[in-house]
Amino acid sequence: MKFKSLMCSAALGLLLASVAPVVATAGTTRRPNVIVVVTDDHGWADLACQWNRPEVATPNLDALAASGIRFSRGYVSAPVCIPSRAGILTGRYQTRFGIETNSDGPLPAAEKTMGDRMREAGYVTGLVGKWHVASSRSNSAASKRVPPNEILWGDNATLSDPNLPGRRGFDEYFYGAYRNYAASFDLKGKTLPNAPVLVNESRFRVEVQTDAALAFIRRQQGSKPFFLYLGYFAPHVPMESPEPWFSRTSTELPLLRRQALAMIAAMDDGIGRLRQMLRERGLDQNTLIVFLSDNGAPLKPGMWDGSLNDPLIGEKGMLTDGGIRLPFLMSWPGTLPAGFVFQHSVISLDILPTALAAAGVEIRSEWKLDGENLLPFLTGPRQGSPHENLYWRFSGHAAVLSGRWKLIYLASGRCMLFDMESAEGETRDVAEQNPQLVATLRARLEAWAAEQSPAGLPKKQSAETEELIRHHMLPGRPQ
Repeated sequence: MKFKSLMCSAALGLLLASVAPVVATAGTTRRPNVIVVVTDDHGWADLACQWNRPEVATPNLDALAASGIRFSRGYVSAPVCIPSRAGILTGRYQTRFGIETNSDGPLPAAEKTMGDRMREAGYVTGLVGKWHVASSRSNSAASKRVPPNEILWGDNATLSDPNLPGRRGFDEYFYGAYRNYAASFDLKGKTLPNAPVLVNESRFRVEVQTDAALAFIRRQQGSKPFFLYLGYFAPHVPMESPEPWFSRTSTELPLLRRQALAMIAAMDDGIGRLRQMLRERGLDQNTLIVFLSDNGAPLKPGMWDGSLNDPLIGEKGMLTDGGIRLPFLMSWPGTLPAGFVFQHSVISLDILPTALAAAGVEIRSEWKLDGENLLPFLTGPRQGSPHENLYWRFSGHAAVLSGRWKLIYLASGRCMLFDMESAEGETRDVAEQNPQLVATLRARLEAWAAEQSPAGLPKKQSAETEELIRHHMLPGRPQ
């Protein structure tokens, strides 16, 4: 599938003027529904319209991209699940409130979620699938006092946990990653009294999560628009071989690769079913859909989930693009231009302010959101990049992306500099050739890190990070 590049030009301005959106404002009645779909450990290569791997089949996601925008430089704010999701849900760098790794949590009570913000905007809010920001050491201790078949997998939480989505801004929910779910409605769409209610489902988790998302949409019969956060738990381990998708994969591929492709295909079919329901209900032109992964795929033996990050360098747990750059789509038919590739850098923190702007909400400075409303950049009024700089801090290293240049700082004090528009990309460190640029970018990174909690650049190098960098960033590695 071929896409036109969304570049800044007079011709583009004329084109976009012809498809100028009717974005909701406080006084208008057109307020779009919003659906945010987050996959899990889903690498860059595993979106057919994005990278040429013949074994990948994602026709429904390709159609979603063709109906809207594909972000060729779409990033998340962390290379692992919990901090990445905390950033998505709040629109803020999660390091500002002390969530940097998967050992941190839960999401602080003072941080408002997408559910909180969209509910305040007058939306019915729903969450289906993986949440993963209720985790805490106290949860782990409490969970040992209840039977294992009552633990909510992923957060290691129980029904009494104060950080479950029903207590963090979501009116309706079918929350859970695998087997056990905390639900306020069942898969037929019926309200469950005395929620949250523990629901056990042994079917393949992606099918269950799709069915729950469809049930949520069927429940929306009133005048209010809806917001749905759908967290698919795939292709993250534990791996499964779901049918009929598994049988459609090539027997010449490794088992894990076949399983990942089958799980991704099941999610793709789920997206197709969601969009079909929207069309049947006449909602397709009035629904903003965002699709992205929470981080790149893990590649280490024993941790690989079968997904791939090609042609990017690195993997989950790294601040190279293989860990933080991933499939990222946005569609709003009739409002956003169709079939374009947006080539400037965007980040998952942009989703919340974009959704709020579409809902007609004026974003207030005291909310201290770090993301940008992307709508003006996608429809013509604003040109260029939404961000001058993007930042990361994770597990003994930190990074800043400024235009074509990316600086990665290690706790040892070493700085690596990469020209992300060169053919060599993150395979060639050009720091020695550009000392002034290194100094400038390091100063920006230090200023940003001083605002985080705890403040400052990393002081202790992670052994795991060191190992990953040695493995993936050898001089001369082909891209």
